[in-house]
Amino acid sequence: MQQTFKTNVYSISRLLLILFIIFTASSAFCNGDDLSIVFKADHKDWIYKTGEKPIFTVAVFNNGKEVNNLKLKYTIGQEKMQLLKSDSATLTTNTFVLPSYTMHTPGFLRYTVIAEVNGAKVKGLITAAFSPESINPTIQLPQDFNQFWQNARQSLSRIPMDVRKELLTAYSTDKVDVYQVSFQNINQSRIYGILSVPKKEGKYPAALKVPGAGVRGYRGDVSLASEGVITLEIGIHGVPVIQDPEIYKNLGSGALNGYPSINLDNRDNYYYKRVYLGCIRALDFLVAHHAYDGKNLAVYGGSQGGALSIVTAALDQRVKYLAVNYPALCDVTGYLHNRAGGWPHLFAGNNMANNNKPDKLLTCQYYDVVNFAKQLRVPGFYSWGFNDETCPPTSMYAAYNSISSPKELAIYKETGHNTVPEQRDKMTSWILSMLKQQ
Repeated sequence: MQQTFKTNVYSISRLLLILFIIFTASSAFCNGDDLSIVFKADHKDWIYKTGEKPIFTVAVFNNGKEVNNLKLKYTIGQEKMQLLKSDSATLTTNTFVLPSYTMHTPGFLRYTVIAEVNGAKVKGLITAAFSPESINPTIQLPQDFNQFWQNARQSLSRIPMDVRKELLTAYSTDKVDVYQVSFQNINQSRIYGILSVPKKEGKYPAALKVPGAGVRGYRGDVSLASEGVITLEIGIHGVPVIQDPEIYKNLGSGALNGYPSINLDNRDNYYYKRVYLGCIRALDFLVAHHAYDGKNLAVYGGSQGGALSIVTAALDQRVKYLAVNYPALCDVTGYLHNRAGGWPHLFAGNNMANNNKPDKLLTCQYYDVVNFAKQLRVPGFYSWGFNDETCPPTSMYAAYNSISSPKELAIYKETGHNTVPEQRDKMTSWILSMLKQQ
């Protein structure tokens, strides 16, 4: 029989009646169709002090029924680092207490469990946090950081906007007009995006939605616009955002493959310089819109978009609020200090030999999100999960702990590099409450 392998770390609703819930501590559910892993932790929030040893218990269910005499494979280790233990165990009584380890420095310890029943496999994660509020960044802050970006912004300001705009009737609704727009950026490139504007006459707050990593098309945030917010969702690669998906697929596997490393050896020509300044140019476009209320402006996004939200709000005082999900590009040099660094993992594995060089390390200092987080002066909403395998929580806390402005952190610990409806609704509510409080 052909094996299937499915992972889902947030599937609680199907398992609420499982008798294993009689435990008093927190649970994590990992479901592969009818095969499920249930974790229990002795700390409800999965947060421990350094030196404490978490107690994690695991059980497996098939169609809601306990599975006995099942062999499990499990690993334990710091995220993205060498494993502390890799072993297997047999569940003779349906439950198994995982070996207990601790950390003596702030960070995260991840337990990964794989179970197999009748050829079907399910993978589960549970990740312990050790004094996460004490995680400090490893990236250095250059003395001329702010001057570098001030000079870059001045160069951008000398470039004409050259706005182009096209109504997209197929995307528009009875409440919102939707357009594809573009405007000039540095290096003779353009930024393309989807503008969504409430149809009703009046003045409105505005919000910039910045994208996650990859190459794709966009449809704009019509939902937020229908709540009375002018929204602009941009792409970062200088190509129109309503093309055939095959075009983006070919770009992603061709010319734009590995774009986060392009020109990493030169801080003035690094790929993200055009991206960061493109976000500022998008604000130039938004604040010039005739329906903008002139004062309430937000930026939001997840992953790479979470990084770009922090960068944009740090560089531009016109931004009054930011909302961030699992930010990338945080403390990328963590790997040089025996802990996980942020996506795109420039110093992990084989990347270490290619990128651990003075010129590339210097470039990272001018683009790492930690150094922008240190510049923030406006309120922000932040959210992520402990099971994120793409943006390690250690790297995100390194940035979050560097923020001195008002901040709110919503942890959905079971989630990986994804959001759940409650989490998305909370972010949207926060954005609307900030933009419409005056």
